[in-house]
Amino acid sequence: MRNLWEFRSGKPSHYPDQSVYAAYACAEFGLDFTDIDAGTGLVFSVSSANRSLHFGAGRCSWYPQNNATASTLASDKYFAARILTQAGVAALGGEYFFLHDRHRAHRPAGHEREDALAHFAKLGGSAFVKPLTGSRGDFAQALHDGTALIKYLAEVAQYYDAILMQGIVAGNEYRVFLLDDEVLFTARKQPPSIVGDGASRIRDLLTAHNDGLQSRGLSPASIDPDAAFDAVLPAGERWEIPGRMNLSAGGTMVLEAPPSAAALTLARRAARALGLRVAAIDLFTGIGGDANAMQVIEVNSNPSIRMLEQSGRGDLILKIWHHGFSAMGLL
Repeated sequence: MRNLWEFRSGKPSHYPDQSVYAAYACAEFGLDFTDIDAGTGLVFSVSSANRSLHFGAGRCSWYPQNNATASTLASDKYFAARILTQAGVAALGGEYFFLHDRHRAHRPAGHEREDALAHFAKLGGSAFVKPLTGSRGDFAQALHDGTALIKYLAEVAQYYDAILMQGIVAGNEYRVFLLDDEVLFTARKQPPSIVGDGASRIRDLLTAHNDGLQSRGLSPASIDPDAAFDAVLPAGERWEIPGRMNLSAGGTMVLEAPPSAAALTLARRAARALGLRVAAIDLFTGIGGDANAMQVIEVNSNPSIRMLEQSGRGDLILKIWHHGFSAMGLL
C-alpha cells in the first residue's frame, strides 16, 4: 500500500480531501484518475478499461452507491427525523421554521418566524437550533433567551432558508460509519478547544478561533459575554468551547467504540430506514446520565472521512472507496 502522504504532498490547503483519497485509491486499485479542472481537484473522473465515473466537490456526493432520493432525504434534518420516527428509531426530532416569506403559499401554516418564537417559549426558553439543510456545524448552537433567538434568525436568514429547533439534550456523542450493514469504524466526538499561551486572554483566543472559522465559511462559536473571558489562560492549558463538536468547527474525533452494542444496532436501523448504503450516524449515548438512553442526532449521507487520514487509517479510506468503485462496476 502506497503512502497517502504522497498524494497529499504539494496540494494547496483548499484542495478537496476526497479528491486526494480518490487518487490514492485509484493508484492502489489500478484505476485511472483524471483531474478535468486544471488541477483544482474540483471535478475529476475515475476510469477502468470499460467504464468511467465523474465526481465533483462541494455539494456533490462522494458516494454514488447511495441513491439520490435517500441522500436528499438524509440531508433534510426534518425529513430524516420523521422517517426515523416512523421506523421506530429513537431520534432527536425537532420542528422546522422558515426564515423568508417567499414560497409561503406552498407550505402549511405553523412554520414561520413567529411560530419559531412561540415554539421556543414552549420549550422553556432554551433550544438547540441549526439550519435545516446545513452541514459542518454551521450555525448549530444552543440559545437560552428570546432576544438571542431573534438575533440568530436574522443572521442565519442571510445564508439559509429554514432552521430546525430541538430541545437541548446532553450525552456522549459518537459517530458510527457504515458500509451497508458493516460497521467500518466508530469515533467519539469531543468539543473544540483553545490552548493558552500564558499571555492572551480567553476572549482574544476565542476571537482568533472564530476568525479561522469564518475564513472557512463557518459561523463563529457562540459564547455568552462573560467577565471571566478576560482571564489569561496559562500556557498549555485547554479551554473547551461548548456546543457543536463538528470536525470542521474545530472539534475532534477519536476512534473509540461506543459503550454498548445497542448503539451500533441503533445506527444500523437508522441507515436502513433511510435506504443508505454509506452513512455516518451521529448519536448521543448516556443521555441524562442514563447508560441505556440513546438517540440519533442526524444521519450523514455524504460524510467527511478526514479524521481517518489524521488517524493514520489509510486502509479504511481505501476500503470506503473500494466499496464505491465496486458498487458502480469499476472494479
